[in-house]
Order: sequence, then C-alpha cells, then structure tokens
Amino acid sequence: MNLIKTSLAALAAFFCITADIQAKPKQSLKIVATVNDEIISTADFQNQLKLFLLTTKIPFNEQTQNMILERVLNSAIDEKIKLQTAEKNDIKVTDKEVNSSIGIFEKNNKIPAGEMKSILRKAGISYETFRNQAKADLAWSRLVRRQMMGNNLTQTEINKAMEDAKKDLTTPKYFISEIFIKKEHAKNIQDLVSNLRQDPRFELYAMQFSESPTASNGGKLGWVNYGKLNVPIEKALNSLKEGEISDPIAYADGYFIFKLDKVFDPKKDKPQMPTREEIITFLQNQRMEETSQQYLADLRTQAVIEIRN
Repeated sequence: MNLIKTSLAALAAFFCITADIQAKPKQSLKIVATVNDEIISTADFQNQLKLFLLTTKIPFNEQTQNMILERVLNSAIDEKIKLQTAEKNDIKVTDKEVNSSIGIFEKNNKIPAGEMKSILRKAGISYETFRNQAKADLAWSRLVRRQMMGNNLTQTEINKAMEDAKKDLTTPKYFISEIFIKKEHAKNIQDLVSNLRQDPRFELYAMQFSESPTASNGGKLGWVNYGKLNVPIEKALNSLKEGEISDPIAYADGYFIFKLDKVFDPKKDKPQMPTREEIITFLQNQRMEETSQQYLADLRTQAVIEIRN
C-alpha cells in the first residue's frame, strides 16, 4: 500500500487532475502499474477514472481526490487479477454475455437500450473499458461460485439464525451503516465526513471507499443490539439522531464512520420476524461475500504487482 500511496501524487500531477478532468487533453502514454507483467497504462487508468466519476457522480475535489485515485488504481489492479485468474481456470465469458450484462445495467439505470456506448463516447471514455469491467465481473462471479462448491449452508446454521432472529425481537437495537478506513489511508478522513454530511449517498461512498467486508452491501451493518458495541462507538451512536453521521471513531487499526439509520425500541415499535427464505438468502449472500473477499486477498498476495512512480 505504501507504493500505491506514493504513486497517487505522481498520478495527480501527471493528469493535472481537477474536478473538470474530462476537459483535460490526453497525456502521453506511460505505465502506471504492472500486474503479473501485464501493464496498466495511463490511458487505461484515465479511462477507468473518468468512468468512475461518470457512474458514481461522486464529486472530485480536494476532499475526495486521493481516495478516488486509490480506489480506481486498486480496482484496475483487481480487474487484471480477476481476468488473469479466469483465463488460467479456463473460464470464458462470451460477447453475448457481456452485451446482456450491459443491457441489464442500462435497464437498471433507466438508460435507453444501446445508449451507453454513445454516453461513454460523449464523455471521452473508451467503450472497451466499460466492457472489460463487465467481463471481469461476470468471470469473477463464476470463479467465486466455483470456490464455494461443497460449502453449503447446514440446517443447524439456518435454525440457529432463526432462533437468534426471534430473540432479537425483544431487544432494543440500532440499525447502522459503517465506513471503515485503515489508519494508513485516513489522512483525509475528516474531509470524507464533511462530504458525507453534505451528500446523502452514504451507501455509495461505503461501496467505493470502505475497507470493511460490509462495503459490498453499501456499508450496512444491520441491526445491532444495545450493549454489544465498543463503549466509544456506543457512546457516539447514542449522541446521534436517525440519519446523522458520526465523527471518525478510532478503533483497532483504523477509523469508523457510522450512520444511524434507525433505532428499534420493542416497547413502542412493532417487531417483524424475517422469513426463513430471507434468512437463508442473507446467509448465502454473506458467505459468498466472505469467500469473494478472501479469494481476492489470496490472489493479490500471490500476484506480482509493481506500481510505477
């Protein structure tokens, strides 16, 4: 990570990055990083950066610049690793499957069918960059499912989750969302808090920047019983109203930022028991995410990654 941090200033300087990055002229081709001898060029990085800004609409300013650069660089590295691993495991993704995935993206984002290509062209973004991301996601999904083969939920696990859910109906609790940033990446964390208090899309920021396993779920930690959290965290939550964002809370090797979504008081709130199907779906998604996180971490450890200054 030190190498990545060192490279961010060089990248920002190279692209002369501002909030109006899309108006900047193209730069000469250089190598940003190599992943198992496969290069990520400045053109690759610039396309992925502009695609990130276009699809997330997260403002690119002094508060978010370093976090966004690091996020995009790590994503570019992960994309290479996923596609390389898929090739080694003879997992093939067809053009038809990629086209179908893009069609679903357009539908979910209320974009007319086939219009994404034109949108990207107008934004100065390579359509191939978008297709490669879709291809990597499809390939990764298959790799993770393969890793999970034989690791099925047991009736004991399901029954225990059902029993725990029933007990929780009588206990006061918070529904909270989190963003966790490791200390070495927390230089701009107060700026992130300021941004979160102005921008209501906590879930989007958590997905892009949080270093917690809950990132893939928009940072949603879910219902947590009173008295189960670390004292400084519980104290901070007790000072919040529903919808408010906490100050950064130092804990272990990093900082937490919490959003208090809801408070449940069994004395006045009507409890709602999740169905068996909902609990099974939750457990399956949780296991898949844990498998995905660990698998990618293992592959990153094995890969030869070089960040160029």
